Formats: sequence, structure tokens, C-alpha cells
Amino acid sequence: MEKRLIRQISFQEMREQLKNAGNSEADAEMYMKFMKNHCCYEAIPTSCKLVIFDTTLQVKKAFFALVANGLRAAPLWDSKTQRFVGMLTITDFINILHHYYRSPLVEMNELERHQIGTWRDVYLQYSNHCLHSITPDASLFDAIYSLLRYKIHRLPVIDPVSGNVLHILTHKRILKFLHIFYSTQKETVPKPCFMQKTIQDVGIGTFRNIATVQQTASVYDALSVFVERRVSALPVVNEQESGRPEDIQQPEHVHGGGHPTALLFRRGRHQVSPRRDPADHHRSHH
Repeated sequence: MEKRLIRQISFQEMREQLKNAGNSEADAEMYMKFMKNHCCYEAIPTSCKLVIFDTTLQVKKAFFALVANGLRAAPLWDSKTQRFVGMLTITDFINILHHYYRSPLVEMNELERHQIGTWRDVYLQYSNHCLHSITPDASLFDAIYSLLRYKIHRLPVIDPVSGNVLHILTHKRILKFLHIFYSTQKETVPKPCFMQKTIQDVGIGTFRNIATVQQTASVYDALSVFVERRVSALPVVNEQESGRPEDIQQPEHVHGGGHPTALLFRRGRHQVSPRRDPADHHRSHH
């Protein structure tokens, strides 16, 4: 249920983006042909975990179910209409905390009793969002096109016969499939010229007006930046050392069972205010 601005992206635009990056028509066609010749089913791992939530489930229980299973999103099932109606993601939990904390009329302990459907009713007042999905026999090119066109990060793969969700495709999963395939076939599959360029030359990433958060900022301040700037990661900078990066905060950091943000659902809305420094011992080191 991520709030996204939808801009129609044509096949020609996608072709031009690849062409401009590689300055070669052959380079522009290389990955495009690969994605058109492989279906979504091929990108589904042989073993994966999937959790489905009914819209009547409490938001708090849904959050901790994702935490317990190490997942970042889950399809939503409406038992009344007998169909999948959307996705619940980490972005939703950030929006929920941010939305209700700003409203003095709703205490966090009341929010804990809210159902997923309640949040959807609030959210859909500001968005015409609908569930976008794809079939397992559709090409990866179609999947990428949908991810770009609708500005979404997760695309459910739904079996048209049974109606079951088989997997949730992400940019990361598609890139991993591409990497595995090319790693095993690197002697026979040519590599586009733009793969030798830097990420800045190709135009991948953000190099100006980067959203950051101070090391001493409150959790709510970080949530506000995530919501207002609609970013997927926040560099944590040290204001005492000319903005030197100290850490990277991402929406999925909400997952940590002992992380302060996870505790928001346990302890009430006053927990949104503490500064980040006292919570450093909760960090996981990778």
C-alpha cells in the first residue's frame, strides 16, 4: 500500500534509458531480450517463505508476524470479497506510526487494536491504490515494466487458475536471478558495455540533495524524513564531524525485535520521541 505517484512509462522510454546508458543499440537490446525470454516463474526460488494476512487481523499482530518470519511484506486477503486486495509493507508501518503520532486524538494503545482494514480505509482516502499483480508465465520484462510503471517495490505473482500467491517479486530478486544466470553462463552470454561504467556515469543512485538524519535525532524525526522524502534509506550523519556518515537506517530496520522502533508497538506513543544515541546498543552489525 505504498503511496506512489504513477507516471506512464512506455516501452520506448525503457529502451531509451538502456540505450543512453550504454550508448549502443545492441547493449540496449541485450538485457531486454533476456527479460522477454524468461518468465516470472523462473525467478521464483525453490524454497521461500510467504505470509498472507486477512484484513481483519490487528495491525500489531501483523507487524510482529512479519518480524517473526523475517519478512518485509505480505499480501492482504479480504474474506468478504474472497480476493487479494493489497499489500502490507514496512512502509505502511512507518506511515501508520507517523500518521497516528501526529494526531493527539488517537493513543498508541488504541492503535494497537486497529485492524489492517481500518488502516486501509484511512490510507485509501488519500490514494486510488489498487493491487498490481502478475502471472507466473508472464515475462520478467512485463514484471519490470509493472514495477517501473506503477512505482512499486513488490509485485505478487498470482496463479490465475488457483488464485494463490506464489511469490512476491522484487527488484532485488530479479537482479539476483540475472546475476545467477549470467554467472553460470558468462562464457556464452555477452556483457553490455555499460556494466563497466561507474554507477554515477550510468545515473544509478542519488548524488544531490541527499536526505539524511542527525545521529541525535529522534525516531520520529527519522520516520518523518522517510515519509516526506519517500526514500528507502537514510544516512545517519555526525553533526559534530561535518556530516560524516555513521550508519544507514532503512525501513526494514523496523523489523528488529529489540530495535526501539519495534518497541513502539509494545510501549505506546511516547516511545517515538527518544533520541537515537541511547539505542545504539540495539544495532545489529553485519
